[in-house]
Amino acid sequence: MARLKFLNLLSLYLSSIWAIYKHLLSSLLNTNGVPFIVKLIEICLGLYFWFCGLSPCTVDLDDQTTMHFWTVNHRRNNKPDLVMIHGYGGNSIWQFLGQVGPLSRDFNLYLPDLLFFGKSYTKRSDRSEVFQAKCVVEGLRKLGLKRFSLYGISYGGYVAYQMAQMCPDEVEKVVIVSSGIVWTEDQKQELLHKKHGRYGLEILLPQNPCDLRLLVSLSVYKFNPLKWVPEFVVRNFVKATMVYRKEKIEMVEELRTGTLDSNFPVLTQETLIIWGDKDHVFPLNLAYQLHRHLGPKSKLEIIKDTGHAANLDSPEIVNALTKSFISTLL
Repeated sequence: MARLKFLNLLSLYLSSIWAIYKHLLSSLLNTNGVPFIVKLIEICLGLYFWFCGLSPCTVDLDDQTTMHFWTVNHRRNNKPDLVMIHGYGGNSIWQFLGQVGPLSRDFNLYLPDLLFFGKSYTKRSDRSEVFQAKCVVEGLRKLGLKRFSLYGISYGGYVAYQMAQMCPDEVEKVVIVSSGIVWTEDQKQELLHKKHGRYGLEILLPQNPCDLRLLVSLSVYKFNPLKWVPEFVVRNFVKATMVYRKEKIEMVEELRTGTLDSNFPVLTQETLIIWGDKDHVFPLNLAYQLHRHLGPKSKLEIIKDTGHAANLDSPEIVNALTKSFISTLL
């Protein structure tokens, strides 16, 4: 009996090592235009996700659209399911580095890459956050997820909001971080047009190292993660952002030209709004606007000395607020 248990354990260990090896080899051989140094860093981050109990998978929604997810390896029935939607600055493996470790201990995590980020892609022409939301929902259904809570940051907040309002029976609770969902037309024009001496699209889609450094400095308040990064490495990151550049421009244009309906839905779910008081991308007044729009079923938490990328500036506080809010019984 002991010998059989040992052989089963050895088999599981070897199969896990083989799966990781195949993933690493596949990632190195299929760079998809991403510079090698950036791909190498992604592989290291992917290993960390593996050790946190997550593994990558792709889901074909149809012959036009493919979604990529990082999903929990072994779903625990006694833990809540949490879907985390990344923002515009990169895919889930880059944006949730500070969340995966702590939150994977308390939740079954599902991290999709939005379309045109990571390995998610569509041949369809729709660039709206509504279409993004529909694709994430369909992918989650194909993965067998029936009830879950949502966390969305920045652009991911727009997608999470749409998911929550279109699937009230599937989405339990919602966490929105630094996302100007209910901005007015005047606010939208001010934020996406000329600001800081540059147009919004130029900042969101950097074309040179200076652009990228500006974007990071506007997003992070407490420290500058690129301060000591060599210029040639920053150039590689800029090159990586060029993948699907045309489609990403169309996504921002869709967000810019869309109008906020006077009957914009109020979510039925309890919603936690998290915002940094030093957010230079979506100013703090947008947090109060969203709080007023959602009404008594929402709660606003403002984190001091924190910028737009609250998940980078204050990860411990964001994680603690998220855990406490979602874990509390309805």
